[in-house]
Order: sequence, then C-alpha cells, then structure tokens
Amino acid sequence: MLVTFVAHYYYTYFTRVNPLPGPFPLPFIGNLPQIYWWFNGNGSMFYDYCYEKYGDVHEIYNGMERTIVLCRSECLEDFMSKNTHEMRFHNSKGLEELGIAGKGITFNNNFKSWIFNRHVFNQAILSPEFTNEAIGWTNKLFNELENYWNKLFLKGEIIKENKNRLNLPEWFNHYTNDMIIRMLTGEKSYSMVAYFDTLSNEKSLYPPIIVEDSVRLFQSLRKVLMGYSIFFLIPPFLRNFVPFLKNISDDVLQNMGFINQRLDAIIKKRRRGIENTPLDKPLPHDMLTTLIIKNTFRDVNYIGNDGASRFMTDSEIRVNLFDGIFNGTCKTSNMLSLIVYYIVHNPDVKRKMLEEIDSIFQGNKKRSITKDDYYSLSYCEAIVKEVARVFPIMHSFTRYIDKPNEIAGYQWPADTLFIINVKAIHNNDDYWEEPNKFNPDRWM
Repeated sequence: MLVTFVAHYYYTYFTRVNPLPGPFPLPFIGNLPQIYWWFNGNGSMFYDYCYEKYGDVHEIYNGMERTIVLCRSECLEDFMSKNTHEMRFHNSKGLEELGIAGKGITFNNNFKSWIFNRHVFNQAILSPEFTNEAIGWTNKLFNELENYWNKLFLKGEIIKENKNRLNLPEWFNHYTNDMIIRMLTGEKSYSMVAYFDTLSNEKSLYPPIIVEDSVRLFQSLRKVLMGYSIFFLIPPFLRNFVPFLKNISDDVLQNMGFINQRLDAIIKKRRRGIENTPLDKPLPHDMLTTLIIKNTFRDVNYIGNDGASRFMTDSEIRVNLFDGIFNGTCKTSNMLSLIVYYIVHNPDVKRKMLEEIDSIFQGNKKRSITKDDYYSLSYCEAIVKEVARVFPIMHSFTRYIDKPNEIAGYQWPADTLFIINVKAIHNNDDYWEEPNKFNPDRWM
C-alpha cells in the first residue's frame, strides 16, 4: 500500500499542471525536511532561500499541499480585488479539530461569516473610545514595565556591576500579552508580574493564585502559537498515529481547550456584568463588551431587529477574542523588538527620533503620551513603517482560489493554494530605491 501511495504521489507530481521550479518534495511531508534540517524550522529563511534560488514564481509543498509562491506585486492585483478569491486557506480538518472552522477572522473560510465577524471586529477596535482606552492603557502598563526595569536593571549599583541583562523580546512578550488581554477582555493580566517574580528577590504583592492563572494562560497561548501549524501541514493520520506528532497535536488541543475555558468564563462574567448595569450607566469600552452588545438594545448604533443584523454567539465571541490575542501578542512584541534593534543600529535615525520626541514633549518626558502626541510623531511613525517594510512580521500570506483563473501568466484550476511572499516584494529594488537600506525618510 505504501509503495502504491508513493508511486501515485510522484506520478501526480511529475504530471502536475504548470510545473514550476522549487525544492523537491517528499510524500506526506513535502518540503518540511528542508525547513527543519536546513533552516532549523525557520520558515522565513526557507522562503528567502527559495526566492533567491527559484525566482519570482515558484512552488513549494507544505505537507501534501502544492503551494504556488508569488514574489512580485504585479501578480497580486487579482487577489486584492473584491468578490474574488474569498478563501485564505483550504477547508482543513485541522481547523475543525481546533474548533475555529467557520468562526472569527483569521482562519474563517465561510465568506458570509467572515464578513460579519470582520465588520463587528473592526467596529470594536476602530471606535474613538477604544483608541482612547488603548492610549491610556499603553501609558499605565508601560509605567508598570518601567517600574520593573528600574528595580531590576537601572539602579546605579546594578548598572555599575553589570549584574543583569535586559531581555527585551521576553519583556515585550509579557507587556503585549498584558496589553492585548486588557484591551480585548477588560480583564487584568499578570504576565509582567509573573516574569518579574522569576527575576527578583522582591516579589509582587498580588495573590499567587491569580498570577499563576495568568502564567498558565500565557504559556497555553505560546504553546498553541508554536504548535498550531501541525494541523495545517501534517496529514490527520500522521498526527493522530505517529507518537511524536500525536504528542504535539494532543498538547496543542489540550492547551486550546484551556484557553477556550478561560475565555468562556470571561465572556459569561462580562455578560452578567452588562445585565446588572443600569441602562443609564456607561459600559466599558473594551472589545469584549462591544462584541456582546453589538446589535442589541445596549448598542448605541442599534436600529432594531430588521432581519439583516444579529448579535454574536458566545462561541463566535470566543474565537474573535482568540484571534485578537493570538495575532496581537506575538506579532506586536516582535515588532517592538525589531524597532529597538533598527534604531540602535542606525544612530542617525535615533538622533532624528529623539529630536522629534523632544520637540513634542518640550523636555517633559515623564508625562503621559496623548492622542495629539500620537498623531504628531510623524518620524516615529515612519520608523515603524520602515521596520515593517524591511522585516515584515507577517512575511507571507495565503490565498486559495475557488474557481479557475489566470494568475502570474498561468492558467490555474480551482482549489489552488498561493503564498504571497511579502518580504520579497518589500525588498525588491524594482519597487524600492536602495531596498536594503534602512531609511525612514522614504515615508516622510
């Protein structure tokens, strides 16, 4: 049976439509060996290698799935148009196992459901009240972070003796975790507290049980983030029966179950809080509250039940919260680390940034940042954009066509998966002057 499968696999491979250059795949696992053996599991480095070796249009195999990789912006116009290519992923059994199929935004292939969820999600995070809350909590939580740094790293004797080294990526991970959870759920997270306790002899005054609960949620989110791709890349029979792979998938599912339980408890608690809040009293401006009251009489934009609008179910709310936490925490913390890296390695950029900050804050650097400050820091914004160009946190994204179409000069059948290599486009000298140079001024 195995010999028959392998023979069929390679017959399909050598007779495939539009054969393109790319690394040679293996049955069941495609190009995963190259990713893990050549690049220690670093997918971004693997994509860079394939772009350099195979060019602007090539193919790779993510597990059993043939994937066409596009590295030029000219290929993307059709993907970016409305009402076409509605799916980001193929309908995967793994999505059902994770409990996120047809829900939320990130992994939702149900176009009608995706539109509804995106509309409600965007309304929640783009409101002026949410922006004000975000700026306020940015100030409060950074003050908390700075307090921990003062105790651990910035005392004179510690600096003089070089006793501690500041692990910025780890601190930013905990900071963004606390920030995202606070903004999305309205609940306090104790990730920074817990990390501080592991480094300091002076422990925090918070009850250990609530700190430990935050630690477990943080660890579960990290385990799911590190392991969820197995549900896309590895066929079900391998991850269910090969011991090593089964252990990974079981661990991801166990942690996903814990995350769901915690989010369900938070949602039920907030529903009770809303029900017990008098109609003439304001509600919080976090995302969870907005998701719960959307299209109900507590919604300020409520126009009655016209049959076109509905409220969100608890399971839909849970997946939207998971999307926000899952995508917001790691990507934001990585971005913060990269911003610091590029500022430190470009002294002229650092000088210009400090000059702009001084011009806005007028020497009073201890005051909190305001919305007006935020919109006035144009060079700081340019730094963020340039970091995102040089090293995009999301180095690629996928599209899955549901009908035949011509893309990149080839006619493709339905059910073809594409990867758009954002990093290759962002660093192509056909589109950017001196693309390898870090130059925020290009955005001014």
